Order: sequence, then structure tokens, then C-alpha cells
Amino acid sequence: MELEVVEENSQVTNKKVSPSETVAAVSELFKKHSFLFVFTINFFPAVSDICQIYQIPYVCWTVDCPVMELFSPALANDCNRVFMFDKAQYEYFRHVNPERIFHLPLATNVSRWDQVISQASSGDLDRFTSDISFIGSLYEEKDPYEKIQDLSEYTKGYVEGMIEAQLQVYGYNMLEDLLKEHSLSPIMQDFMEHVPDLTRSPYAPYFSPSYIMAHHFIGMHAAVIERHRLLSMLSENHAVDLYTFSDTSRLPKVHNRGGAKTLTEMPLIFHQSRINLNMTIRPIQTGLSLRVFDILGCGGFLLTNYQQELGDLYEIGKDVEIFTSKEELAEKAAYYLTHDEERQKIARNGYEKTRALHTYETRISQMIRIIFKTI
Repeated sequence: MELEVVEENSQVTNKKVSPSETVAAVSELFKKHSFLFVFTINFFPAVSDICQIYQIPYVCWTVDCPVMELFSPALANDCNRVFMFDKAQYEYFRHVNPERIFHLPLATNVSRWDQVISQASSGDLDRFTSDISFIGSLYEEKDPYEKIQDLSEYTKGYVEGMIEAQLQVYGYNMLEDLLKEHSLSPIMQDFMEHVPDLTRSPYAPYFSPSYIMAHHFIGMHAAVIERHRLLSMLSENHAVDLYTFSDTSRLPKVHNRGGAKTLTEMPLIFHQSRINLNMTIRPIQTGLSLRVFDILGCGGFLLTNYQQELGDLYEIGKDVEIFTSKEELAEKAAYYLTHDEERQKIARNGYEKTRALHTYETRISQMIRIIFKTI
């Protein structure tokens, strides 16, 4: 965009950088340069607060759900221009700063993927060819719910029931609503007593307990269960390649191919897979994960769970294919593995629409227009 960018990368390699260290690093940059705005991926309250002091616009773009830092009082700062990829996340938080919080879907870098794919050797293309593939975590190692100790059998049973009900429904997240019904019940009291994250976080005084439990704990646990079930089911009848560092011992028929390098291997996998599977974690309530845009931007065929915002950006059945149940996933996987021409046409349509409408150039242009319209 012909803007000079100065980067502060300390947190890329050191996740333990404190807020005070962040403030000091950003302050040093402010002394050396004059900025139009400061930009981060996800929301950093310390960066917002220092921008508020210096009266420099602070711009961020969420790519995760949930983002705990959004509960910080810093979200109300006048300097903020906060873009949220998930419309449900946007609707939840926009009242905090209604003129400075916006909805903006994610995007991808089509020109980068085109270059990687065009320069790949035939050997590499063959090496990453799959019938069905999935790149991502199984979340077992990231499952915060499994770390909760001493919950009552009643609470654990209720949570299991919530998850089983949720896994039958796509396009609507009911977990928080089910917990709100019990906001003063022994269930929430049990959680409050046994979940240290609810009291240790600096943003704990501002948390909504039902939101945190639904999306950070139960929603992530639901993702573990769902990914295991769907991958196990598909592997009974098809060759399934999984690129992950997660433990796959419970998926004996799935071929664990280890991790995939994001910039060099991932685009080849997406391009060469006959079916690219996407399973959106439940805390992303309405929006599209980055995997959706990356698969389509690599010219891959996408079979994804239904999300409310999908139809706003793509034509279902023409650009992408969806499933709304375990049974529909099985049926469509079998169908598209035997209908090459139809599958390839959908992949081409998805690629062309992504290249035309959903690149970073497009999104950053939208973002910059909003930033300068509101300064």
C-alpha cells in the first residue's frame, strides 16, 4: 500500500513478554518515528493504552475466538479501531466502543500461493497428493477443559449433554445460552470454584463467566470430540491424510503425516488434495476461519461445516461445499471423490472468487478506508 512499515517482533519469539515490556518497546518506537497508526493481530490492551496516551490510532484485527484480552477496559479507548473476523464476536463486544469496532472477515495471499504452486517440482506435487486431507490440531494438547479437576459428576454430565446437543447443530452455537440458564446454579458455581483461569487472569473482573466457560473451555473440548469423530468416520471408507503434531493414537486408520510448513508445504497440500476438509472450532460462532480462505486461495476443493457467514462471501454448491451433519459429510465425501469434473469446477470457482474478492490487498484497503474515515 506504499506505506513504510516498522515492525516490533519481540512477542513472536517470546510469548512471556510482559505488558510493561510491551509499553516500553512501543514507546521507544514512538520516540524514533511518526506513525499513521499501529497495527497488531488480535487485541493487545497494553498497546492500546500506550497509543491512547500518545493519541496514535491503534488498529487490530482478530483472527481467534475467543480473545480474552477483549474483556479489558482498554477496548473502550478512543484510539482503537478494532476489526473482528467473527460477526458474533463483533456483536458481543461492539457496545463497548460502538463507533470504533467493526466486522471484517479474514482473507488470504493468493499471489503468494500461486507462486509456490507454480514453482513446485512434480515430485513435491505427487508427495502431497491426497484423497482427503486436513491440516490442523486435534486440540487434545490445548484442551483447557481436561485440565479442570474435581468437577462434580452432575456438572460433567451436564457438559457432556451440552456437547452432544451442540454437535448435532451447525450454524448456531447454543453453549453459552445453555449455561446462562444456569448462571446461578450449582453448575456455574462448580465452574467458578474449580477453574483457576477465571480468577487468575488480569481481565477476570470483566469476564462473563458463561462466555468464558462456553467458548474457552467447553467449546474447545467439543472441538476435540468432533475432530476425532469425523476423521475416524471418514477413515473407515477413505484414505485420510492428517497433517498435525497432535497425538493420533486414537485414529489408527488416519495417516498422520506430521506437521506442514505453512509457507511452502501447506499450499501444495491444499492444491493437491481432492477434498480439503475444514472443521471450524465451535468458539468461532459465525465467521470463517483462515483455513477456508487459504484452501480456496490455493485452488483447492473445500468441504466445510456450515457457518452463518459462509453464504455472505461464497455461493454454496458453486464455490464451496458444506456439510450440516456427520451423515452429510460422509455422503458428500464419497460423492465428490467419484465426481472429479464437478469437484474441479467448484474448486476453480472458489479460487476465482477468492482471488477477486478475498485477498489481503482487498481487506487492508477496506480497513484503511475505515481508519481514515473515523480519525
